[in-house]
Amino acid sequence: MTSQTLNLVPFVDVDNMMRLVHAVGIERFLQELSDYVAEDFRRWQLFDKTPRVAAHSPDGVIELMPTSDGTLYGFKYVNGHPKNTRSGRQTVTAFGMLSDVDTGYPLLLSEMTILTALRTAATSAVAAKALAREGSRCMALIGNGAQSEFQAMAFRAVLGVDRLRLYDIDPEATARCRSNLARFGFEITACASAEEAVEGADIITTATADKQYATILSDNMVGAGVHINAVGGDCPGKTELHRDILLRSEIFVEYPPQTRIEGEIQQLDEDYPVKELWQVLSGQIPGRTDAAQVTLFDSVGFATEDFSALRYVRDQLAEHACYQDLDLLADPDEPRDLFGMLMRAAPTLRSA
Repeated sequence: MTSQTLNLVPFVDVDNMMRLVHAVGIERFLQELSDYVAEDFRRWQLFDKTPRVAAHSPDGVIELMPTSDGTLYGFKYVNGHPKNTRSGRQTVTAFGMLSDVDTGYPLLLSEMTILTALRTAATSAVAAKALAREGSRCMALIGNGAQSEFQAMAFRAVLGVDRLRLYDIDPEATARCRSNLARFGFEITACASAEEAVEGADIITTATADKQYATILSDNMVGAGVHINAVGGDCPGKTELHRDILLRSEIFVEYPPQTRIEGEIQQLDEDYPVKELWQVLSGQIPGRTDAAQVTLFDSVGFATEDFSALRYVRDQLAEHACYQDLDLLADPDEPRDLFGMLMRAAPTLRSA
């Protein structure tokens, strides 16, 4: 994948990430990425786990998300600033690193703005495969921003979803989403309201961006047997579902100490019972137990998912050379002579 020169680290920039997705194919990429995500959830007990380290401001949040399985260490830097769309910026940007635990040396540095969207969608699909009714093919997508098409493609790749019902408070967002997905064979209905969007849907995905308590879904909008994929809530004070929906749903989460702070369940008592997705995927507990049950994946994103995504990307680079070598690490001939390396560089730098 890269030379054995210790100072060089493979770097996947935005252009190379896009090249990699196209080289693999987006549906295959999402399918294989979902397999990595599920595999690491099944290895859940091996991982170091901590809620993300967050620096909140009135306009958004900047977070670090670290984890390790004892062999590899990974972290992601990510922000969430809903107001950024007003100035033509992304609401979420990110980059991440994967390192070797034995040496501490980085193995991969990667953009993760695109990769986060892909891993979020892949994780949603992993959860829905375990929790939605068998044969679910129709999904309502409420919130048609940057995440929506990724969700649709992941659910198509993993569950075979082929009918979409779209709604956003901004009709231009819905039109853009519909246009972007038109060539993939979906039957797409643009809806005038969230209430219309959920009609006949097997799965409801909410992926809105406003940083506030909101009621995107009210209790009367959720019928028996529906699976809810709540993606938008990801920080304190930001929710999408009416509390009554939570009280009649079987709730599944990634990491309870984080979700109780950031997810939909921040509306409930601290000891309200929830189930953990890793337990379902590892066969320790059942997921959906009957066709009439309302299941809810209260997704806020967790570090193991970013770890899975970085691990998947690194594995792909052996076949697809979608990276550049980055001169990131000092590598003196004598490891103890870092100062000498610095001083010997002076004549070279002057001539340059």
